[in-house]
Amino acid sequence: MNFTIEEIKKAGFTGFKKIGELCEDSTMIPKSKGVYIILNPDNTSPEFLTIGTGGHFKGKNPNVSIDELKSNWVDKTIVVYIGKATSLQSRLKQYWGFGQGKNIGHYGGRLIWQLKKSKDLIVCWKEVINDDPRTIESKLIVDFKAKFANRPFANLKD
Repeated sequence: MNFTIEEIKKAGFTGFKKIGELCEDSTMIPKSKGVYIILNPDNTSPEFLTIGTGGHFKGKNPNVSIDELKSNWVDKTIVVYIGKATSLQSRLKQYWGFGQGKNIGHYGGRLIWQLKKSKDLIVCWKEVINDDPRTIESKLIVDFKAKFANRPFANLKD
């Protein structure tokens, strides 16, 4: 996959809504298992926040240094995070809650919340009925690394 919006849509992803919209109403997100991708559709250079909006789950500070954010940033791609879920709606609601400072266990992808315009990022998802979302997520990350030589910005492990 080339990780363009067209290719992502061809791969069966739907949604393509802003995080800010989905924070207000996430009823269109399926409750089934699947994978999701967070996109920076304009492919703009980010403005990083020293202190993001992410919650301190179990007292753990989710923020990293600006230097670490810069070193994780991947140029020339719209993809900033790839995730998996046993329930897309439930998992993404946890993600929004964490991003709004709540003490919720969605520590993965936390770098998103140190982007100044995180609520303008786009989320798309793909229901995975007959496969394990972990397998699909891993394959997407491997494909991404093959194309861009790094994991997506907010994916801190394979």
